[in-house]
Amino acid sequence: MENNVYQNPLISRYASAEMSENFSDEKRFKLWRKLWIALAESEMELGLNISQSQIDEMKAYSENINFDLAEKYEREVRHDVMAHVKAFGAQAKSAMPIIHLGATSCYVDCNSELMIAYDAIKIIKEKLVNVIDKLSAFALKYKNVPTLGFTHLQPAQLTTVGKRATLWLQDLTMDYNSLENLENSFKLRGVKGTTGTQASFMELFSGDENKVKELEKRVVAKLGYKNVYGVTGQTYPRKFDYNMLCVLSQIAQSAYKFSNDVRILQNMKEIEEPFEKSQIGSSAMAYKRNPMRCERMGALARFVISLPMNCAVTAATQWFERTLDDSANRRIVIAQAFLALDGILNIYMNVSENLVVYEKVIAKHISAELPFMATENIMMECVKAGGNRQELHEKIRVLSMEAGKNVKVEGKENNLIELIKNDNDFAPVHNKLNEILDAVKFIGRAPSQVEEFIKYEVEPILNKNRKSLGKTGDVRV
Repeated sequence: MENNVYQNPLISRYASAEMSENFSDEKRFKLWRKLWIALAESEMELGLNISQSQIDEMKAYSENINFDLAEKYEREVRHDVMAHVKAFGAQAKSAMPIIHLGATSCYVDCNSELMIAYDAIKIIKEKLVNVIDKLSAFALKYKNVPTLGFTHLQPAQLTTVGKRATLWLQDLTMDYNSLENLENSFKLRGVKGTTGTQASFMELFSGDENKVKELEKRVVAKLGYKNVYGVTGQTYPRKFDYNMLCVLSQIAQSAYKFSNDVRILQNMKEIEEPFEKSQIGSSAMAYKRNPMRCERMGALARFVISLPMNCAVTAATQWFERTLDDSANRRIVIAQAFLALDGILNIYMNVSENLVVYEKVIAKHISAELPFMATENIMMECVKAGGNRQELHEKIRVLSMEAGKNVKVEGKENNLIELIKNDNDFAPVHNKLNEILDAVKFIGRAPSQVEEFIKYEVEPILNKNRKSLGKTGDVRV
């Protein structure tokens, strides 16, 4: 690593080697050569004057990119595609006259970019299903453990630790469906020519439309794809970039919510993200265990969430068949969106697999709030024993205010149950209070909801992706 120049932290700190390599120049330019070979081979098969020996020579150099020469040519011609045409031709000399025949730069640019994006989508999908798998195991493990629910960040009716995890899971299953829809609707630009009319190929094939259509089919098949856009300008529709980044943004949104929830729970000492033996939480406060993984998830997620607007502007400002002010922008925004989301999912896998739950702290927090939540149950039991509902309601309201003052003003424990035990109006429940205050009675159908949700909505996703499971998240720094 060169320490005297800027290093992109997405590469040096956050994204996996797999995702970094996916957006590498080596992959990009090897795909260009694969595209040129597929084009030339298909043109030969359809009768153009191209020999098998020319194809063979191109194939011989398909993996051997002469980067130095390509860079030299680009400095001369100021055109990256033509620089690589010349560099490829310098190796495959007999094929030089027919490399890129009939094509425009976007034949290799757009198609290779789409193929790279498709592979990136598969990497993201694999990591997403692994997060879903880990969170589903967590949800099932803690499906019966009561915990305080929160609305407005204030204590509310009880839920369970596992049920809360299904809220994170449900976000991710929605994201999975969006990602799968994106994958299933994926198309290449195809072989469309300079302004999308295929005019150059009509010229090559003497006006034979069937051969031009067959050329596109054959090229796309050789590349391993099925679908192409029916019409394009010079580029594939830039709205696809917006749609794609919206899906990435959705996943980032889900991760952000999870990270924020865990950070709050860690502040409450109920749940913690993993913390290594030698990890330092603070340079000044040695005792601290900061939720740095979840904070990093939030930081990267904020970046990804901001990116679709960039692509929206690009799609909106494409003039007629195309304009080049998209190029430099897209080189940055699309790759970095995937690299950042890859980093997010690496952390998400790591955290979700290693969450630490402190059940006694959770129970302590429940005991501080449950007396207030149980007042309705206490009152109903007394009414069943012959008490006056309105009088009991007023009585318990007054006692609750007194207990609230004890907690908030005096800084003491919640003594509502003690006050109730000392009040004869509540005598019918004095020997039932432990039973009434059993937290499990306040969680409703939470455990069953966990089981049903995972069975009917999560398991089908996991079963469909069973071969992809078993990955772990690598947090490098």
